[in-house]
Amino acid sequence: MNIDFSYDLDYDRKEHTGRIIKTILKILFWLIILAGAVVAGWAVTKFCVEKTKMVGNSMEGVLSNGDSVLINLLSYTGDDLPERFDVIVFEKSNNEHSYYGIRRVIGLPGETVQIKNGFVYINGEKLEEPINTEPMIVSGLAEKELKLDDDEFFVLGDNRNNSEDSRFTSMGNVLKEEIIGRAWFRLNSFGIISKMNQKDD
Repeated sequence: MNIDFSYDLDYDRKEHTGRIIKTILKILFWLIILAGAVVAGWAVTKFCVEKTKMVGNSMEGVLSNGDSVLINLLSYTGDDLPERFDVIVFEKSNNEHSYYGIRRVIGLPGETVQIKNGFVYINGEKLEEPINTEPMIVSGLAEKELKLDDDEFFVLGDNRNNSEDSRFTSMGNVLKEEIIGRAWFRLNSFGIISKMNQKDD
């Protein structure tokens, strides 16, 4: 009696081939996922965030010299402009230094800024600040009223009496085109920068 095993062999071959195809498809799927993650990571670091370091002591109370800072590069795209008290990252176009500056926005485009008796006045009115600062000993360029152009921001460090900022010709006002983004996170000792150095309510 002859028994035909060709059907069983053909079935086994098809089942084996099917498993191979499924395995290949799974590998391809995970390769595509991995490639997508790599591309997404590259896009985020290229267009969304950037890392820098705080240089100097101007922002003590929020950032110390050498702190690692994550910058949100998308904060001020299009018509979006920094708001008062934002901590911004910028690169002065006329500055010989290669590092980014990090300071707090105090005066907005079109406003007048003056420092009298250690305090900031905006358009003649004393500015009530929600952050912890000391009265300024040096008024610098803001001893007299400064009128900001439509693309200029007046910035100060939170460490007011040990800060190079818009009061001094070495930095001056920050132009919109010089702003890199918003200082977002402190990385080495994690903290959300916008939540730091706030006065207690």
